[in-house]
Amino acid sequence: MGVAGSGKSTIGSLLARELGWPFADADEFHSPANVAKMSAGIPLDDDDRAPWLQAIHRYIEDHLARGETVVVTCSALKERYRAVVAPDPERVKLVFLQGDFPLLLGRLHQRQGHFMKESMLRSQFEALEPPADALSVDVAPAPEAIVAQIRRELRV
Repeated sequence: MGVAGSGKSTIGSLLARELGWPFADADEFHSPANVAKMSAGIPLDDDDRAPWLQAIHRYIEDHLARGETVVVTCSALKERYRAVVAPDPERVKLVFLQGDFPLLLGRLHQRQGHFMKESMLRSQFEALEPPADALSVDVAPAPEAIVAQIRRELRV
């Protein structure tokens, strides 16, 4: 979890590949209306997010019910959002990818073809409720070093 530019997709897919687990990016669960809204630079509200968070929750629960482990990325900026997507901390481990505003803004400047607008990064930082119960990881190092830290600290 983390704000835009924190490396959720990069780190999540690399971690999943190393572990041989399925990977899902939360962006895949957005409705076309949500993507259109964000592409226009309009932040989502809680009504927009509710079905998206429920879809991610169902995906995670479906895999857990089959005894499968999966890596899923999601911004999950607020505690109430995390409570929906990861209701059982014994079975779902959160990793908070954190970085400072200038670093992440610089990363967003380098993106091509992504719906997240740079102007929305500030609002994400303002909305962020850092989790108390997640593994917090600095995203300044190389992705491989971040994945190694996650694997070491979560013992996977």
